Amino acid sequence: MELSDAMRTTGAVREFVGGPVPHDVLHAVLDDARFAPSGGNRQGWRVVVLDDPDLRRQLGALCAPVWGEYLAQTAAGETPFSVVRPTSVDLAAAAAQPPPNPLLDDLAGAPAVLVVAVDLTALAVTDRDLGRPSVVGGGSVYPFCQNLLLAARDRGLGGVMTTFLARAEEQAGPLLGLPADHALVAMVVLGTPSHQPARLRRRAVEEFTTVDRFDGAPFRP
Repeated sequence: MELSDAMRTTGAVREFVGGPVPHDVLHAVLDDARFAPSGGNRQGWRVVVLDDPDLRRQLGALCAPVWGEYLAQTAAGETPFSVVRPTSVDLAAAAAQPPPNPLLDDLAGAPAVLVVAVDLTALAVTDRDLGRPSVVGGGSVYPFCQNLLLAARDRGLGGVMTTFLARAEEQAGPLLGLPADHALVAMVVLGTPSHQPARLRRRAVEEFTTVDRFDGAPFRP
């Protein structure tokens, strides 16, 4: 499909129809996604295609408490897991009784599940010494995740990326054979959407783009 249409309609899809995504289709999606940019072209991403339903169930169970924490913080009017403002939520209590999540609760039945990790030795993290949480390293792996979703959309598939599993890395890493110098980045679920995504709504360019300075005049055509 046209690139502009793909970007404007690649929304989060959590409900699917049909059976598993064939391996040859997943391979084609990955074959396109690998052309994502990365710092120094180091291509530090690693991907596991999860076929084992028991492993899927275990990973879904590890994500469920994080879902509980996320919802509790959202209900409190907070940005979940903010690195700027401390939470007022009892996270332990929220994690102990997570609400149902159809996608995570039936991860074993999802059409396709991919886990993405990154080789930390491949990251050039230029903001590592600024005294705040680093964000630059993600620029060498999350474009690959977006390419996964765009490549899937181009083939009539839909999907969703979640970072919940990264919060459970200590438990999930051994299940996945994660190397010691790697970090979990995301879990991506793909399949044929039960409803085709509609055109997305986003803030206008003038709302987030300014001229010369971040407090400058709005950028207009």
